[in-house]
Amino acid sequence: MTKHKRKSGPFQFMQFSVIGVANALIDIGALNLLLILFYTDDRAMLLLYNTVAYTLAIINSYFWNARFTFQHTAKGSNRQRILFIIQAIVSLGVNNLVFIGANALMEVIGIPNWLRYNVAKGLAMFLSFLASYFMIKYVVFRRKKGKN
Repeated sequence: MTKHKRKSGPFQFMQFSVIGVANALIDIGALNLLLILFYTDDRAMLLLYNTVAYTLAIINSYFWNARFTFQHTAKGSNRQRILFIIQAIVSLGVNNLVFIGANALMEVIGIPNWLRYNVAKGLAMFLSFLASYFMIKYVVFRRKKGKN
């Protein structure tokens, strides 16, 4: 029997969510800072800004989730790092797709720029957060069968 009981279920999701709030602050903060410093309405530049903001948040996510949320299964192996990068790229794709898609939809219905960027970013963060959690839990830091 191992010394530490594996964290899972609601407590693990709660830890992931707390770290997710910090990631969200980094993500939306970086996006808004870029928009304040270098305002644009160009979709390609918005995509670049969103990618930079999301990348900063995902680096923070890896650091804290590997040390706390998934500490009993995070080995820091090359395999886990590669899987984490793959899930980050998939989550970034979800994030960018939702951000640009929601932004375009809200533009058509006439929502002001600042509001639509932030609402689109919030929706993108939420959906990529869910995708990321399940990929990290069941692919990146999954527990090997037969281990308690």
